[in-house]
Amino acid sequence: MELSHVQRVRLLYKTVLRLHRGLPDELKQLGNIYVREEFKRHKLCNIAEAAAFMNEWTRYAVTIAQQLGIRGPKYSEKLGQNLEESFLHEMRDDQVQQLFDLLVATTGVDPNDQPTKTI
Repeated sequence: MELSHVQRVRLLYKTVLRLHRGLPDELKQLGNIYVREEFKRHKLCNIAEAAAFMNEWTRYAVTIAQQLGIRGPKYSEKLGQNLEESFLHEMRDDQVQQLFDLLVATTGVDPNDQPTKTI
């Protein structure tokens, strides 16, 4: 029996949340919030966006599963991976802004903030 699109989306969503259980608490919390927002945001997207969305989140799930490994994050190597510059060029402006907001949220540092000099 083949799953419907809605069933595949729900399965992917639950899989990602389940994988997040293996992350350190602060990453798990941030990741779960981000996943919920992204899946809500794409509920009514067009077919092409839905296909790209599912491909990217599936790739994310596979990457996280590989990085966590069988024994979990305490025994795994570094979590995450660097983005290729070409990947950034393919993103829409709102996606780049969202990525930037995520950077600020995770590091607590806004690279646009310049220290003020006092004389």
